[in-house]
Amino acid sequence: MKLPRRKFLHLAAGAAALSPLSDTALALDYPTRPVRIIVGFPPGGGVDTAARLVGQWLSERLGHSFVVENRPGAASNVATGAVVHAAPDGYTLLLAFSVNAINATVYDNLNFNFIRDIAPVAAISREPEIMVVNPSVPAGTVAEFIAYAKANPHKLNMASGGNGTPSHVNGELFKMMTSIDMVHVPYRGISPALTDLLGGQVQVMFASTSSSIGYVKAAKLRALAVTTTTRSEQLPDVPTVADFVPGFEGSLWYGIGAPAATPSEIIVLLNREVNAGLADRKMRARFADFGATVLPGSSADFGRLITEDTEKWAKVIKFADIKPE
Repeated sequence: MKLPRRKFLHLAAGAAALSPLSDTALALDYPTRPVRIIVGFPPGGGVDTAARLVGQWLSERLGHSFVVENRPGAASNVATGAVVHAAPDGYTLLLAFSVNAINATVYDNLNFNFIRDIAPVAAISREPEIMVVNPSVPAGTVAEFIAYAKANPHKLNMASGGNGTPSHVNGELFKMMTSIDMVHVPYRGISPALTDLLGGQVQVMFASTSSSIGYVKAAKLRALAVTTTTRSEQLPDVPTVADFVPGFEGSLWYGIGAPAATPSEIIVLLNREVNAGLADRKMRARFADFGATVLPGSSADFGRLITEDTEKWAKVIKFADIKPE
């Protein structure tokens, strides 16, 4: 029986309104069951938050749960290895983090190659670290800090969340580009490092925005600069390190990766849906809450970011002779 055109259009519109699934998802028949997003860190913090925000968005868009599974250990290498060796069917994804680009050089005995074995799906966001100092440090700008450090070699202690962490390599990049000498003091995590920075046992640290901005706004720590090439919307009056040290950049980034042999059709679908989320005003606001800005783009764009960061941090790690703890 042939339906009248008006009734056909009415029924078609109703069906479209009832189904949130994209045409590509229906054509691929993906997903048909829950998808795991593996996170290499405990619940809480920027990495876990990014995974949960994107997971919730994808669950709503694609009609099946995207479940965050936390597998901390070995600076995210446990989680990364699990995804590398998972079936390449789109049902196991990795919340990739800038530390993956660092680990490629810090750890020389990994049983995987991140660039070769993880397919870039989509970048999610970028977050600056903040160069913060204890208020007792007699420097109000990066230029003054550099001058003070050169006049007082070996007297400034630089805290980090541990050997090979983003806070460590950012500090070493700063030392490399400014030819200053600071004593690196590694801690087992950002929280104890910040505690000692607040207490004056150490004088400077490159800390994530989400962990340190509260202390900056309460005037318990002084922010000298942010590590991205543009200023942070949350700290618009704080300059960038690059304003004083041209070419400096050391941001944290988050993204989605998959096992290398994952079908390209699934990667294209996930990239499109993640980018749709990053275009959503409410989603952007949620990322801004912890100091991050969304980073839309193609899977190839994300792949270039990973490669460029891996090469950059390899030079810093070799310069500073950084070894895992």
